[in-house]
Amino acid sequence: PWLSADDLQKMWLLSRGQVVSKARVPAHGQVMRVRLAAVGDAKGDVSAASPEGDCQDGRCGLIKRPGDLYEVLAFHLDRVLGLNRSLPAVARRFGSRLLPYSYTDGAPRPIVWWAPDLQHLEDANNDQNSCALGWLQYQEMLRPHRLVARDAPCSSIPHSEWSRLALFDFLLQVHDRLDRYCCGFQPDPSEPCVEEMLHEKCRNPAELVLVHILVRRSAPSRLVFIDNAGRPQHPEEKLNFRLLQGIESFPAAAVATLRSGRLQSLLLRSLRLDRELWESQGGAEGLRALLQTINRRAQILLRHIQEHNLTVFEDSP
Repeated sequence: PWLSADDLQKMWLLSRGQVVSKARVPAHGQVMRVRLAAVGDAKGDVSAASPEGDCQDGRCGLIKRPGDLYEVLAFHLDRVLGLNRSLPAVARRFGSRLLPYSYTDGAPRPIVWWAPDLQHLEDANNDQNSCALGWLQYQEMLRPHRLVARDAPCSSIPHSEWSRLALFDFLLQVHDRLDRYCCGFQPDPSEPCVEEMLHEKCRNPAELVLVHILVRRSAPSRLVFIDNAGRPQHPEEKLNFRLLQGIESFPAAAVATLRSGRLQSLLLRSLRLDRELWESQGGAEGLRALLQTINRRAQILLRHIQEHNLTVFEDSP
């Protein structure tokens, strides 16, 4: 019931569509954008000659690394909670001769629907954002009854969107959006935020910026959650509460689902629809530890809401 007809259509295209062209994504080494043709689709082979310009009709997907399979779980979590901000994703094994061998070695990879109208900043160094927002500006924006100037960065995005994002990112422990510097926990030396010397910037909050803050041109007031692989193995004692900082209310429907005690069973029902993911992870038994981790984080989030007397708001779709 939480997957729309549009979701199911896109999932079918991603899992069954024939690969008719491919294109590398600049600055993203292990990601391939492919055009897909539904079986019997006459338009499929016509556009194979121009992979750059042929994704405007919504028939493309991004094939990501095998290690990013968690993105598929993230998509189902987004829908089960009624957030509806992630792009459809499925697990798939590829056999197309158009793809490099490393993509066809039999390992399932996530393929995520390519939204043709994501808004990107013109700045080549900051093209993973629709608007440039610093951490301090973001915290200022979240203050209750704060009037945001119409020309301020990200001013088209209402408070409720940041609440959805914070809830989602906390459950998945996605840091590379609100806290790419790992300021909210003590990172291991092998973490990219340490290796890239980002963690040192935590001492100066004015330098911190948000990343992957994206909207679609067709809906500039709704965030789109991308790169949601998160951290299934992130230890409980290091949970990043900075992701929740400044958030004073959460969507009622999502919180009700977390409180219901049915999160794991709902996720299992949803994930069963993705046969490739289901079988590659060993079915319900193989997914159990992962879902228990998310459920524990949900209980910790509910405790946080209770201890800080935070509220819930009724959701608009």
